[in-house]
Amino acid sequence: MNQATPILRSRAPVRIDLAGGWSDVPPFSAEVGGAVVNVAINRYTYATLVPRADERVRITSADFEITIEAESTRDLVYDGNLDLVKAAIRRLGIEQGLALYVRCDAPPGSGSGTSASLGVALLGLLNQLQPDRLARHELAELAHLLETEELHISGGKQDQYAAAMGGINFMEFHDPAVSASQLHLSPAAINDLEKHLVMCYTGKSRVSGNLIDAVMGAYRRGVPETTQALHRLKGIAFDMKSALLKGDLVTFGKLLGENWECQKKLDSSITTSQIDALFELAYNAGAIGGKALGAGGGGCLLFYCAADREHLVRKALAEAGAQIIDFNFDFEGLQVWSSVSD
Repeated sequence: MNQATPILRSRAPVRIDLAGGWSDVPPFSAEVGGAVVNVAINRYTYATLVPRADERVRITSADFEITIEAESTRDLVYDGNLDLVKAAIRRLGIEQGLALYVRCDAPPGSGSGTSASLGVALLGLLNQLQPDRLARHELAELAHLLETEELHISGGKQDQYAAAMGGINFMEFHDPAVSASQLHLSPAAINDLEKHLVMCYTGKSRVSGNLIDAVMGAYRRGVPETTQALHRLKGIAFDMKSALLKGDLVTFGKLLGENWECQKKLDSSITTSQIDALFELAYNAGAIGGKALGAGGGGCLLFYCAADREHLVRKALAEAGAQIIDFNFDFEGLQVWSSVSD
């Protein structure tokens, strides 16, 4: 490779949704307003861009082990193969030739917002080819539009904002307005959270689109259990924000568990016999509270453990076949840089 060729790279973190998820999804977020607490973690989507002298496009995904090529950006079509990457190129109006490479640290369908992380990383990268730079909140909004407008995938906005901003966040939604602010916890509270939280992957991915449509369909029909659960999920986000700012992590753990009970009321497919069994093992081993990430039904589970019991929870989950995923919090959000290597 010609060493004079500029190489741009980006990374955006995935997130753990701690409370309030589902309340950020329309029409609830438009009619009632939603609230969430989430935190970005040091599992990332990475993207690399190498401009080409011709108009050809080459896109490679390490996660799906697929490469697609086209004569130009104008020839890219949505066909189920790396459509989010194509959507980012199309939405920004990129017309020059380029090679793109993407990969993610988190498993697809893990419930950790991997698609949003990919969208933010790509837009941050491609925006470097344009004269006008977008702010982080603008990139988050645009990443959401890639999924909802370009690809017609239902979902909320919390994942994109977490990927763009990083940190521990409290967000309020009243479509189209978003208010996002970082929660500044004490170093001791951050250390205790990182020590006592345990995340595991069930081994089963979950695509959330159909489930979101089912839950919001029930909300539109006025199903009481669904409506009440969505309202309480929003309330839990406010309660959790208060607990975190006070450093009351026992209450935080219990709110995780209450959030999970509300999640399960939204749709019968949000939990499975495997997930129920893992929860029972975790609670017996010393978890105070836990929840499924994202839409549920598979993906990752998160538990907050009693003091110095996290090793027992990790052991019980691993022995049951779940994959323990280690992490720390990310406070940087989206980063874009010129690479020093070819």
